[in-house]
Order: sequence, then C-alpha cells, then structure tokens
Amino acid sequence: MSKRIPVGLSNRHVHLSQEDIEALFGKGHQLTPIKDLGQPGQYACDEKVDLVGPKRTIKGVRVLGPARKESQVELSFSDGITLGLGDIPVKDSGMLEGTPGIKLVGPNGEIDLPRGVIAAIRHIHMTPADAAEYGVKDKDLVNVPVEGQRGLVFNNVLIRVHDTYALEFHVDIEEGNAAGLKNGQLVDIIK
Repeated sequence: MSKRIPVGLSNRHVHLSQEDIEALFGKGHQLTPIKDLGQPGQYACDEKVDLVGPKRTIKGVRVLGPARKESQVELSFSDGITLGLGDIPVKDSGMLEGTPGIKLVGPNGEIDLPRGVIAAIRHIHMTPADAAEYGVKDKDLVNVPVEGQRGLVFNNVLIRVHDTYALEFHVDIEEGNAAGLKNGQLVDIIK
C-alpha cells in the first residue's frame, strides 16, 4: 500500500435538516459556511446550538453543513454521560433507528429531536480507487494501528466507499486523544 491515510478528528457536532434549521434559526435561514472540512462539500458553519439533556446542557455546539435529510447529533461517550443520556449507541452516520433524542436550542427556537444522538462509528472514507488499492470494499471492517508513546490499535473501523469521498480516517476526539492522534497524522490499515 503506497498511500497512508490522514486522520480527521471529530468533535461533538450537529447535522440539521432544513426544517430544523428554520425552526432553530428562523424561516428561510441558510447555513453560513466558515470552514471547509476534509470531505468534499462538507463544512463547519457559523451556526451553533445548545444541547439540553436530562442532567445538563452543552452550549455552543457547532452545526455542520450542508443540510441533511434528518437531523443528527454526534457526541463522544463522555458527552452522553455529561448530558445524562447514559450510553449512547455507536452507529454509522444516518443510521438512527433505536437512538435517543435530545432538545436543541437555537437563537430563534427550540426542537425536541425524537431520535438522532449517536457516537459515530470509527470509519475511513475512501474512493473506489482507494478501496481497490487497499483491497477493501464498502462496509468492510478493518483495524488501524497507531504508533507512538500512546500507540494502540483501533479495531472495527468501518470502510465507507463512494466516488465523492476523500481519503480520511474519522475518529472522535475522545478516541483520538487516547491514542495521541493529531489531525493530518498518517495511519495505515490492517485487514
């Protein structure tokens, strides 16, 4: 394998449907991009919301764009505990069946999401050409070794293949910190 995979650490964030964007930020509101992310067409927005759980509130959680079909909140396990949600399920993005809900508060309103809170499964985005080079296919599970003083092996890393993706290993900030990972650091996979 000639290419190594860059790391993209993911902090807590929210994806919103257009309907929920308007409920939180006002009728006709469009998200305001402030920074492109590693995946083509994805961006961090100026907009932020507060997450209100049964025990506590986490203020100022960044919204990522563009608008999605269904709203989704991606948290670390620690965030779930802080909010009083307990163990949140590990799921692939968009797979929201059986997930807990949460209240979102924006500057122009609030909504009670009936579902959508997840801890995103660790995953690697890649193109079909990348997948061919690595000898993997969409939905395969691989391991990712991390070298260094806090080195470890991430097991059960989901491969996500699409022609619009850019090669990147996504892991949440909590997992990344445990391994001493940094954005842009390069890793390999083990099948």
